[in-house]
Amino acid sequence: MKFLQTLDLTSYQKEFQQYLDKKEWIREPKNLYEPIDYIIQLSGKRIRPILTLMAADILSGDYKKAFPAALAVEVFHNFTLVHDDIMDDAPLRRGKKTVHEKWDLNRGILSGDAMLIMAYQFSKTALEVCDGQQLDIDFETRNDVTIDEYLNMIRLKTSVLVAAALKMGAIVAESSEKNANLLYEYGLNLGLAFQLQDDYLDTFGNPETFGKQVGGDIIENKKTYLYLKAMELSSDDNKQKLAFFYNQKLEDNSIKIDEVKRIFEKYEIPSLIQQLIHDYTSLAFNLLEKMNISKLNKEKLTEFGSFLMARDK
Repeated sequence: MKFLQTLDLTSYQKEFQQYLDKKEWIREPKNLYEPIDYIIQLSGKRIRPILTLMAADILSGDYKKAFPAALAVEVFHNFTLVHDDIMDDAPLRRGKKTVHEKWDLNRGILSGDAMLIMAYQFSKTALEVCDGQQLDIDFETRNDVTIDEYLNMIRLKTSVLVAAALKMGAIVAESSEKNANLLYEYGLNLGLAFQLQDDYLDTFGNPETFGKQVGGDIIENKKTYLYLKAMELSSDDNKQKLAFFYNQKLEDNSIKIDEVKRIFEKYEIPSLIQQLIHDYTSLAFNLLEKMNISKLNKEKLTEFGSFLMARDK
């Protein structure tokens, strides 16, 4: 088997973008397809389709045959963003108006549904993502969520799509079952690290570069690892304060955000989540050593993981 390592991450991104640009998204009825074109064209790193192309390239030397699978991954991912933003009533996505804000709620729901149908190849993964999204919503009104439950929720909501993107590339490449499964596990752990970092940045990120509303998880009473770990470590007084704030829907959230952040910092929660992020990233990289691929290809997957986790927005 030949391993043609001619592309770097930027090149995969460029190649996929060129493939994407050839697609005609807008057709009749335009009111349905204009929001799809809008969300697809919003600037993003195209992380998931890059994973599919890279996996196919590493395992067969031919990334181009994975373009259709990569497109399905990207369309499905953007469907989840449209509906996720509706559920969270989020005003911004990648620094721009969310679909339901730019148009209206009905257009957002229907366009998202159309995107899901376009990406029907991902039936199992799609259902798991929906499971995760529902758990995420359920957790907002539950006061007994555990850290293990939360980690399972983000595995379903975020990690399985990263993992599936990699495994799709391996399947297209007709790789061994062992390599395909190891890539899937690599993606699961990297996806967990990625989502935990997103949770960290949601509260402690730079508002000028994050691209979303900083403090959104606190506003929406999302019981992320930050909150759950703080409830585990806090004094009774601070537990009561957190519980109080996370049972409120306020017009002005500035005091709520400041007070919750203060409690998080008091118990060194930012350091604890960063350690957990490091642990999952290391576990992902260790799985690569078990794969029957060249050292160069292992380095390429490690490089991608490092690139993904080095983000500050």
